[in-house]
Amino acid sequence: MSGATASALTPELSAKIERLDALLAQIAERHPNVKFASSLAAEDMLVTHAILSKGVAIGIFSLNTGRLHAETVGMIDRVRERYGYEIEQFRPQQDAVDQYVAEHGLNAFYDSVELRKRCCEIRKVEPLNRALAGVEAWVTGQRREQSVTRAELHEEEHDAARGIAKYNPLADWTESDVWAYLKAFDVPVNPLHARGYPSIGCEPCTRAIRPGEDSRAGRWWWESRDTKECGLHITITPVPSAGAESTPASA
Repeated sequence: MSGATASALTPELSAKIERLDALLAQIAERHPNVKFASSLAAEDMLVTHAILSKGVAIGIFSLNTGRLHAETVGMIDRVRERYGYEIEQFRPQQDAVDQYVAEHGLNAFYDSVELRKRCCEIRKVEPLNRALAGVEAWVTGQRREQSVTRAELHEEEHDAARGIAKYNPLADWTESDVWAYLKAFDVPVNPLHARGYPSIGCEPCTRAIRPGEDSRAGRWWWESRDTKECGLHITITPVPSAGAESTPASA
């Protein structure tokens, strides 16, 4: 943990960091072709730092939907400047975007859940499918604490839609754990977080949250809290925990 501010790391957090490092290393060893999907928000910058600072063989990509905040897009440059690493970007198919806009309007996602999900499918899900084509596994920065839709999140899951493994190494991390890590290791952070955006997506679909709201309340705020996922993390089943706790990569 060289480079960290020792006073910022409790014994509990130090143990989580050691486990995270071991888990990422074992994922890379188990899956020679594995990628990490980064939204360039706080949790994903944590995982990015953990991967790049240790030289772990996990590729990093991001989905550039075409409607991100300038601050989010700017994180690509900050990662390059800090780590000398170029995050691979996947963009939506322009013809699909043009057809959606022509048929429904640029901001039709406000009109219904169906149209919002269709927009997410075009701008996020299809690019994700291309990003993950041919890989054996993928990694996310999701946490259980983030929202009701993620309360049952497991560290290791099976992505049934793609037939590959999926890992959520921060599943049991708290928000305070994340920010203590970012501070201790001086990790670059999206400036939107300081403006009340704990969860960051496309600009027209994300607002700052109010006191007492869960961290994803600002995402698609006009919808029921139970529908607020974009489709990137569906058809996922947990890997049985018996064997999962025998090694760090499966716990």
